[in-house]
Amino acid sequence: MSVIFESLVPIFLLVACGVWLKRVRFIAPTLWEGLEQLGYYILFPALLFSTLATAQFSGLKTDATALATIGGVLAMSGLVLALWPLLAKRGVPASTFTSLFQTATRWNGFMALAAAERLYGATGLTLTALVMTLIIVPINFVNIGVLIWFNGGPRSLSFFALRILSNPMVAASLVGIALNLAGITVYAPVMSAVRMLAESSLPLGLIMVGAGLRLADLVRPKPLVFLSSLLKLIVMPVFMVGFGAALGLSGDALLTIALGASVPTAMNGYLLAKQMGGDAPFYAVAATLQMVASFLTIPLVLSAAAYFAAG
Repeated sequence: MSVIFESLVPIFLLVACGVWLKRVRFIAPTLWEGLEQLGYYILFPALLFSTLATAQFSGLKTDATALATIGGVLAMSGLVLALWPLLAKRGVPASTFTSLFQTATRWNGFMALAAAERLYGATGLTLTALVMTLIIVPINFVNIGVLIWFNGGPRSLSFFALRILSNPMVAASLVGIALNLAGITVYAPVMSAVRMLAESSLPLGLIMVGAGLRLADLVRPKPLVFLSSLLKLIVMPVFMVGFGAALGLSGDALLTIALGASVPTAMNGYLLAKQMGGDAPFYAVAATLQMVASFLTIPLVLSAAAYFAAG
């Protein structure tokens, strides 16, 4: 427990650094938007591409990992959708429900990658990148689908495909895996440049996560925000670890799945909520509360998962 906690402390310190830098306005406010775009379009795609293009997938049980991760996302999606009739009767607006859905199913890949590298080394980083690749498409598909269905908008298959395939992380991941499976080696100097970009992605990403938090919103959160945290930080890990254990995963593979499931929701869902009629203020509060709570829940989840991983 103490080893896990101490390994996560540097990650939360970088997040806290982002909170502090944004609060004291030491850096020009216009820089943050540029950093977010740089991370989203360049740095994190570079990390996913370089990791997956050179990864050794043999012995990683990719089929079981795929079933466990996608199964966990679909199970959580089904659970939240099943709550809609009850929430609607209680007067919860459709826009708020879509943000509840997003914050319960999305996960912060930036934190997961950084934590996996510290806790489980290169194997953990590769597995987490693989997990991200496996669930980026279904997560975006179901979240965009829920936003469209509940908030109105075009429902054509081409619209779904365009939104998913235009995601730079999806594109970089698919290209990296394709080159890996085809046995194509990227020209060494080019790959070195990509890896240099990738190395800067994790610390900058964590600082940007902190800069995006709004701690003042935690003063009087809506009760539904706590449901969001319970679903994402506790129930999602139960689903994914349960699926993984049932499929025979153990050791670092199961722990990596648990880590990916236990991190808080992704901050980019806030922008999607703003763009597609969701409840963006609710999303911001839920994401902030999850980040604060995850400082305690991630070590607990990983300690519990370690028990099953040992078996």
